[in-house]
Amino acid sequence: MKIESLLNIEFDVLFNAFSKAFADYDMQVNAVQLKAILRRRGFCAELSFAAFDNDEICAFTLNGIGEFNGIKTAYDTGTGTIPEYRDKGLATEIFEVSLPHLKKAGVEQYLLEVLQHNEKAISVYRKLGFEVSREFYYSLQEVDKIKVTEQYSDVEICEIKLNDYPNISEFWDFTPSWQNNIESFNRATDDFICLGAFLQNDLVGYTLFEPASRDITQIAVSKEFRRQGVGSALFLKLLE
Repeated sequence: MKIESLLNIEFDVLFNAFSKAFADYDMQVNAVQLKAILRRRGFCAELSFAAFDNDEICAFTLNGIGEFNGIKTAYDTGTGTIPEYRDKGLATEIFEVSLPHLKKAGVEQYLLEVLQHNEKAISVYRKLGFEVSREFYYSLQEVDKIKVTEQYSDVEICEIKLNDYPNISEFWDFTPSWQNNIESFNRATDDFICLGAFLQNDLVGYTLFEPASRDITQIAVSKEFRRQGVGSALFLKLLE
């Protein structure tokens, strides 16, 4: 068995290993969706690694490279092990092999997200020295069950270019996660639609979403216009 970079590995080979490793996972993705995920999260094949057994991938870590809070960061886009190779410490070994390469590339910190009920993975990460810095909630609902009741009567909703509004972060209460931040959006702008809410030509709210996955990446309202239906107006237009 050997651990090597994924630089020269074709996507179909990678997708096959990904599908096997996550066959029993909470959420499944097809090839088109995985390509979109890798693009959005900044996947770097050269700095991603896998364990090979007779040239077959049996475990892997897909790393995205970018900046987070102004620091060059590696982001765990996906760590998986094919079932018959689990409980052999391969994820830990791959991570340890990757560290010198990441440091050489100027990476200063490593960021990952893990489902809270995935206790086995959390145990591995804690042993490697990771600490919990934030907790996120993920909400899912069928479109026809979403009820929008209150709307701001004078708000105008239209499509905008997010990068035309460099001060958009003033609407935020917290920094978005890696996969939902502006840098991730800039890697795949054609996959997203951004709607702005205007009052007398002033932007007072916006939402950024990915129609293919129906993922609401960002939604925010200016602090002085909250609780007045601006967000609801955005949501109604988004549903349309």
